[in-house]
Formats: sequence, structure tokens, C-alpha cells
Amino acid sequence: MNPLGWPGYGDQLRRARERTGGAESVSWRRNADAVVITFDFRFLGGSVGTATGEVIEEAFGEALAWGLPVVSSIATGGSRMQEGMLSLRQLQRVARLCAVHREAGLPHVSVLRDPTTGGLWASLGAGADVVVGVAGAQVGFAGSRVRPANDPAYTAEGQFAAGTVDMVVGEDEVDPVVGRLLGLLVGGGAVPAEVPRALGATDLPVDGWSAVERARAVERPRASAYLDDYFDHRVALSGDRAGGVDPGLLCGIGSRHGRSIAYVAQTGTATTPAGFRTASRVIRLAGRLALPVLTLVDTPGAANDAAAERAGVGAAIAELFAVVAETRVPITTLVVGEGGSGGALALSSPDHTWIAPDAYFSVIAPELAAAILKRDDVRELADDLMLRPQDLVRLGIVRGIAEA
Repeated sequence: MNPLGWPGYGDQLRRARERTGGAESVSWRRNADAVVITFDFRFLGGSVGTATGEVIEEAFGEALAWGLPVVSSIATGGSRMQEGMLSLRQLQRVARLCAVHREAGLPHVSVLRDPTTGGLWASLGAGADVVVGVAGAQVGFAGSRVRPANDPAYTAEGQFAAGTVDMVVGEDEVDPVVGRLLGLLVGGGAVPAEVPRALGATDLPVDGWSAVERARAVERPRASAYLDDYFDHRVALSGDRAGGVDPGLLCGIGSRHGRSIAYVAQTGTATTPAGFRTASRVIRLAGRLALPVLTLVDTPGAANDAAAERAGVGAAIAELFAVVAETRVPITTLVVGEGGSGGALALSSPDHTWIAPDAYFSVIAPELAAAILKRDDVRELADDLMLRPQDLVRLGIVRGIAEA
């Protein structure tokens, strides 16, 4: 097929077929657990034309018919210039196929091999539910001939740092990681996640300030300890898909007693706009795949510096409140440390929130309340705020106190 009458295009296709043994730059196969789409960079640089679009449509159609995930193993330079705008419009075709697959509640994992550039990175790669980058791979919208040389932004590692890739793995790790992901992206069910057991103190604080001090203690168990104790195994997801990563937020999907559960866990730092957007992304994914969600709350509050304001912290929190309110999957929350104001509440289940004995939940930190109210009795004010676990149970803010 040579729709533009491009000089020599027919010969290029013939040589590519002889060299690779394939009819096009993309092929697909159906396995027991997924439909796998594979790009061959040796075939005209893995470029996509109209025939390639037909192959990709066949693959997504097979996945839809069998109710299977799609794994896209990508190595491409982008659209095929020899077919002009007919080639470029395949990006819309691919986007539509991904949307239909997504609406059916089926997961899509993309693997970015070297190189993954151009429109297929933007339509098939970056739009997947989980994006796996191969270490050292060139990844970016701009190809190597039209971008600055040796800039680490155009690598899998650079895209991970920018929040557009979930993880970077070695070539020999790809198959095991994808296999674990496929096992976790299905099978959650609508039953709420169990409340994690308390890992720290088991007695209750005698007053409000004691509750604050215990929550802030360095030796108190943090989110990573709770996740290790709760899950049999888990895979981390990273990034807000908008240029940001919050290292103080742990997100992913784990397996507990054979059941998949999505998780979002604060680690004691002020949550940034990128963190709130990442949380929204993970909870949306869980909702679409019918996975219950576990959130662990531990933050002094939302980041409120100038950088956070410029990055839209208010809008990011508002988005997360809406996502939590709209989701159709159950969310279980355990406050494991500081429950600081709206930055903590945004990640909390409206009707299934619990608290650890060495945690507190408050409208505001006692010190900040004292400054606003012009009081110097911070310890007494901590009592007035009714922030202890037992106070919160009595007020109906939490359903109960986690047990060891």
C-alpha cells in the first residue's frame, strides 16, 4: 500500500519484510492472561502507518472479545512519513481503541523499549494504566534527530523522575514485572479492604498533647512498615502524569490473601500537589478495575509554600475530594500518624476511617491553632481540639481504633 505514491516506498516495505520476516512493524498474540502487542524497530523504525493501525485494532478487538488486558511492548520512532497525514491519524485510531478498552474495565500495561518516541509514545505508551520503562531506553515525544543531544529528560529514567513512568526496570526484569502486574490488576472484588493491625503503641494517650507527641515520635511505625506487614507482595506506581512526583507518597497495588488492593499511603511529610494528583490517579484506576482501596493517613498537612500554590495545591486537593466522593469502590482508611487538616482528610474514607492508638486527627495542628487564635496554651488547646483517638470515636469521626 502506497497511498501517497511515495517514491521507493514499496521497495522499502519489501526489504523490511525480508529483513524481519513480518508483514508490518507491529504484531500481536493472545496469551492466557493478556493480548500482547509487539513493535519491531527493524521494520522501518517501528513506525506506524495505516496497515499498522489495522493490526493494532485487531489486537484490541481480540482483547475486548476475550476480556483480557493489553500489554504494549513498544519500540518506535513514531508515525510513518511515507504515508503522511494518513499515518498521523492512526494516533486518533489508537486513542479510540484504548478508550473503548478502558471503558470495558480492562487494564493496559505499556513497556517502553529503546526507543519509544513520537506520537505512539503519546497515544499508546503514556496513556496506559501502568507504564514500565526499560532502563536506558530513549523515551520522549521528540525523536533523537529533533531534540537536544544527551539530555537525560529523554530517557526512561528522566520520564520516571517527571512522573510519566511508573517504574524503570532492566530488560531481564520486564517479563516478571509485567506478570506480577497482570496478576494484581484483576481480582479485587467489592469487599472493603481489611483494617491493618496497629503496629505501634496499644494504649491510648492520656491527653491531647500526648497524642500529638506520640504521633510525631521518630520511633513510631511509618507507612512502609504497615504496607510490609499488610501485603503479601506489592508493586509500586509513581507519578501524577503531569510532570510531578511526591516522594512522600507511596502508591501501588498489592496482594493480601490472594486479593488485589490498591493503596495510597502518606509517609509523614507534607503532601504536595503532585502527591494529591497521584492519589487521584490511583483511586480512579482502582475504581475502573473494581479494586478496593486502602489509604494510610500520616501528614502534618498539605504543602503550603509558594511552590505548592503555583503548582495548584488547592485544585489538586479539590480533585482528590471529588474522586473519593465519586468512586464506586470501597475505601478503607487508617490514620497511622499525624492527621493534619485537609491534607489528611482528602485521603480519608467518608465512612470507613479508623485510627491507630498512636495517631491523632485534627482540624489543624495545635501550634497553628494557637497562633491563629492568639493563645499561648498549646497543650491545653490540644485538649480542646478533641484530637485523641478516643475523642474521635466518641465524636463519630472514625469508626474505631485499630488493634494490634
